[in-house]
Amino acid sequence: MLIPRIYISAAHKSSGKTTLSIGLCAALNKQGFTVQPFKKGPDYIDPLWLTRASERACHNLDFNTMSDNEIVDYLTRYGQGADINIIEGNKGLYDGVALDGSDSNAAMAKLTESPVVLVIDTRGITRGVAPLLQGYQAFDENINIAGVIYNLSSGGRHEQKLRAVTEEYTDIPVLGVVKTNDLLQIDERHLGLMPSNESKDALQKIDDIASIVADSVGLDAFLAIAKASSKIEISLNQAHKASIEKKSLRVGLCEDPAFGFYYESDRQAFADLGVELVTVNTLQDAKLPENLDGLFIGGGFPETQMQALADNTSMRYHIKKAIEEGLPTYAECGGLMYLSQSLHWNGQSVPMVGIIPADAKMNAKPQGRGYVVLKETADRLWQDHSVNEQPLKTIKAHEFHYSHLESMDIDMLSKKGKFAYKVQRGVGITGEYDGWVYKNLLATYAHMRDTDSFHWVRHFVEFIRKNKQ
Repeated sequence: MLIPRIYISAAHKSSGKTTLSIGLCAALNKQGFTVQPFKKGPDYIDPLWLTRASERACHNLDFNTMSDNEIVDYLTRYGQGADINIIEGNKGLYDGVALDGSDSNAAMAKLTESPVVLVIDTRGITRGVAPLLQGYQAFDENINIAGVIYNLSSGGRHEQKLRAVTEEYTDIPVLGVVKTNDLLQIDERHLGLMPSNESKDALQKIDDIASIVADSVGLDAFLAIAKASSKIEISLNQAHKASIEKKSLRVGLCEDPAFGFYYESDRQAFADLGVELVTVNTLQDAKLPENLDGLFIGGGFPETQMQALADNTSMRYHIKKAIEEGLPTYAECGGLMYLSQSLHWNGQSVPMVGIIPADAKMNAKPQGRGYVVLKETADRLWQDHSVNEQPLKTIKAHEFHYSHLESMDIDMLSKKGKFAYKVQRGVGITGEYDGWVYKNLLATYAHMRDTDSFHWVRHFVEFIRKNKQ
């Protein structure tokens, strides 16, 4: 089946490919096309913007947590029926963690057999784009660089030179030239772009970007490249499609400007297991919804909402009470910070929920960043009940946090609770351990992804069912 698709990459990070991807998704969506976005890697923030721009949930494609077959399965499962599938890369086309490029954007483009459109930051360069494009073409002849979009040009004369040089020295079509414009800027902070769930003007920003991109890029040529992509085999995993009809469990999902880092595939995994996700607003709700069987507090930016979180004393009280009474709870990164005694940032300190006997302190530099490898300990809270021996699993995940736990007494942490994971790569909570277990709570700095390599959602839901019984 034909899955029309384009892979948007760049020569290096910060070239503007995310902004242009947002604009392309929104511009095509406004013209009536069904646009399905994907994002390479474990990122949460870019998918939030791409989801709003396309009005379709963005899905992550990640070599670290997914097999090649699973990546292709995601692309075909969510991409079929769309007029165009836009896959946004991360960093540069040939960049990745592995030296051999096996986890690079180029590798993803080859695996998905996607034509590549390069976004080039043209500030301070004209004729130099020719050897750059020639080099990217020659470096791997199996990569189909089907077009280029020049970004951040200085004006009409600059554009003419860029087009003339490209036509003279390469056979790569110029799909558009986008001039420098303040309306293209999206506010950034320590983890990247400001999430769209925090920006009050997100929809207006998307409209502005879409208008500029529509005027600057040949959308017909862009669509033609996608439609000319090769056919791809569809091998849908039936296990992903089967879902339990009756919503037999209710799990609270903290989703507001403080907490918004959730994978769409994880939401789907909960639904497939018969779980109703009930939205909890930690900033405005006075207490947790009635009759919850479990609670999930994901990552986000609690530090930017720290005063509002602290002011909602009622919610903090009810969450602490629920955890003390044994409500199965999972907290990731920002959620872990929220459950600490207090949060410190920019010279201010406010009280948090107070379950974890330590304080969360923000730092100027990342404390943990990148892919992590965790080994389950005998004190893991969730277990894989699909096998009898229940062996200790090795888990691949990622972490990206500027905070650490201070005033942390390891003996006290270990006395009050236990640790579910031994850190083999990464930082975690202590540098040696991650995944603090207390009663029915698991709090970790690691971000999990429910894939075939580790179905954490299934393990969590099984634990909830067992606790409910």
